[in-house]
Amino acid sequence: MITITLPDGSKREFAQPVTVSEVASSIGAGLAKAALAGRVGQGDDARLVDTSHRIEADSALAIVTDKDADGLELIRHSTAHLLAYAVKQLFPEAQVTIGPVIENGFYYDFAYKRPFTPEDLAAIESRMAELARKDEPVVRRVLPRDEAVAYFKGLGEHYKAEIIASIPADQDVSLYSEGSFEDLCRGPHVPSTGRLKHFKLMKVAGAYWRGDQKNEQLQRVYGTAWATKDDLQQYLRMLEEAEKRDHRRLGRELDLFHLDEYSPGMVFWHPKGWTVWQAVEQYMRQVYRDNGYQEVKGPQILDRALWEKSGHWEKYRDAMFTTESEKHDYAIKPMNCPGHILIFKQGIKSYRDLPLRYGEFGNCHRNEPTGGLHGIMRVRGFTQDDGHIFCTEDMILDECVAYTALLQKVYRDFGFTEIIYKVATRPAARIGSDEIWDKAEHALIESLRQSGCEFVIAPGDGAFYGPKIEYTLKDAIGRQWQCGTMQVDFSMAQRLDAEYVAEDGARHHPVMLHRAIVGSLERFIGILIEQHAGALPAWLAPVQVVVTSITDSQADYVAAVAKSLQKQGVRVTTDLRNEKITYKIREHSLQKVPYILVVGDKEKASGTVAVRARGNQDLGVMPLDDFAMKLATDIANKS
Repeated sequence: MITITLPDGSKREFAQPVTVSEVASSIGAGLAKAALAGRVGQGDDARLVDTSHRIEADSALAIVTDKDADGLELIRHSTAHLLAYAVKQLFPEAQVTIGPVIENGFYYDFAYKRPFTPEDLAAIESRMAELARKDEPVVRRVLPRDEAVAYFKGLGEHYKAEIIASIPADQDVSLYSEGSFEDLCRGPHVPSTGRLKHFKLMKVAGAYWRGDQKNEQLQRVYGTAWATKDDLQQYLRMLEEAEKRDHRRLGRELDLFHLDEYSPGMVFWHPKGWTVWQAVEQYMRQVYRDNGYQEVKGPQILDRALWEKSGHWEKYRDAMFTTESEKHDYAIKPMNCPGHILIFKQGIKSYRDLPLRYGEFGNCHRNEPTGGLHGIMRVRGFTQDDGHIFCTEDMILDECVAYTALLQKVYRDFGFTEIIYKVATRPAARIGSDEIWDKAEHALIESLRQSGCEFVIAPGDGAFYGPKIEYTLKDAIGRQWQCGTMQVDFSMAQRLDAEYVAEDGARHHPVMLHRAIVGSLERFIGILIEQHAGALPAWLAPVQVVVTSITDSQADYVAAVAKSLQKQGVRVTTDLRNEKITYKIREHSLQKVPYILVVGDKEKASGTVAVRARGNQDLGVMPLDDFAMKLATDIANKS
């Protein structure tokens, strides 16, 4: 007898080996129809298998459906194979390479003699739908490696043969077939193509074979797949909204910044964009002052020897810009941590000085691949609101709790109300003892518990020197942006010989807490632009008020109104052009200015202004002082 234990603890017994599909059928016809795969085993030993997988010994089993995260991933991976199947039918000379799952979808790389066109993409998607409707079974078989190499060479699939040849010779490989198409894959896959119903091909891009620019260029076809039609439509609507909010387009239209081929991955800030930057930076500078941080500034270039001692050279050398002078190697800093330790080391520090909090708007550079650059969201030169807290082990918990509360307030002020918390624990390659890692991970987890935050654990995702909390924002259209971080580091201060004098007179190494709230200011401003669709709240808007005249006779009053507001710290411009007032209002509305003040002869005579708020809201006529008070309230409330 074979005993199968289900997730609810109930057990089912079978007289002989049984497939996942047969177990599902024994539970109910509905589950049998919905089953996509099975999860055999428990905990870390659990593994995903096909519904055709035969269980030959007592085991735990969970049936995977499209309601499970694993089920959605199976759908996406199987849809990638369906894409390759359709391409081979329509373009038999195309060679297939790899087709993994990515966030929200999948891609597959192809070698073909000419670029795929939008018409090709439409034809491929149509053929995929036809193949899905056939509901052909997806069948697994296993071959010895060398036999699999010969098989794909015989098909003319030289890329696939090269992949298989890189597998150790003593290993078997699994192949999955559907209809006339067969592909290399570890699996598992959905039982049949009929399970793949809700997908769309998105775009074609270039990609190098094995990611190496020295190799031939392939065509990467991207797609998305979902469990239900509603999920697919919701995702496509989100993409449409994201396109409207694209910070690159809004950056051009609102004259905020530009990127230039003369300096890839670096941002050229225009006056309006730099005004937004300064609003964010000055706000964060006030946050530093209000929460016990001392602002510091370190140099851009540091000797290679420091990076080697800190451990960064070994881990991040490929991402560093380097230079040489007088037979010394230097690196342009990719992060600020070692520089802050050097500042800490100047002069004797006592336990009475701790916690010591340093903050820096540090300019950093990382040699990101050109293909990975994305507007101001992913750049090579960026500025971090970087901070490091030097403290004792007993202070870690209180500092982390206070930091989480501070971060929550900052995010609220910027318009973000939903935060996702994740604790990233020790990676395989790390420095420091297990005892130290135990302490650091416990402190982070306990700090979130005391803060009343729900969180998830991300095993192995910590930095090489310590675990971290990752704070991820959810924006107005549901996208997630990981910005803030808090990392506990017992090792770097020790590696760089930083010490303080304890109460007993002995010297100890401080614990170092690495933290950032907004992270890269460039990226965060890009997120803000997309969050607000360019309509930044009044306190952040580069131009808060435009004062415009109806005729030339109000020019002196327009100037007086603007001067009065400027004296109160308002960012104000005037519009005295000889244009129709409706034209002026429309133009400034497109520039997403929070308030437009219209003045004619009546307003001039009475010392008032006609106020139009963003969104075509007519707030009526009011005394200038009343408007100034309203604006000041908006700015103070960050509304």
